[in-house]
Amino acid sequence: MNEIICPHCKKAFKIDEAGYADILSQVRTAEFDKALNERLEMAEKEKESAVKLAEAKTKNELQATLAQKEAELEKMKAQRDADIRLLKTKIDAAETEKKLALSDAVNKLEKERDLLANELKSKDTEQKLLESSLKEKYEIELKSKDEAIAFYKDMKAKLSTKMVGETLEQHCEIEFNRLRATAFQNAYFEKDNDARSGSKGDYIYREKDKEGNEVISIMFEMKNEGD
Repeated sequence: MNEIICPHCKKAFKIDEAGYADILSQVRTAEFDKALNERLEMAEKEKESAVKLAEAKTKNELQATLAQKEAELEKMKAQRDADIRLLKTKIDAAETEKKLALSDAVNKLEKERDLLANELKSKDTEQKLLESSLKEKYEIELKSKDEAIAFYKDMKAKLSTKMVGETLEQHCEIEFNRLRATAFQNAYFEKDNDARSGSKGDYIYREKDKEGNEVISIMFEMKNEGD
């Protein structure tokens, strides 16, 4: 028989071999269950720790991947913005160049228009001056001819007896030469010695312009009043 002390009441009691073996078996089973439970708890804790570690690792990896993606997106965004700015700069430059080219073309056309207008105005002024000059020239020539005709008519009317011994031809030539220096600088009144025209007269009146071109020629047949 084996004697066992109760851990609660501290009393000793006897137990046979079968009972002792049964109690011993219970004690061992309790210790095994305790150890098993401890191992299970430990395994559960290790699993939880592993899960947390895996979750943390996964979270860190995801955060790193996300950060990398965000960095790549920011880089792509920055590159896109740079490309947009460059394209905008090129567009602005092309627009400015086009405006400058258009402005240059307009200025050139305006200058050409103004030049043509000035040339036309100058031509018009020149034409008017030429017309005025020619008109004045012909008016002077006409006046000169009228004066010459009036002069000879007056000369003929004034011929009188004081011209005795002096022919009409000589008198006319002398009077003409007396007035020639002031009134008839480009004219000649002289004896006609050229019979090529076939209508030879006594005297001929010739007047030339400044270039030496003959502008008028009048044939005179001289007669005294007594003839």
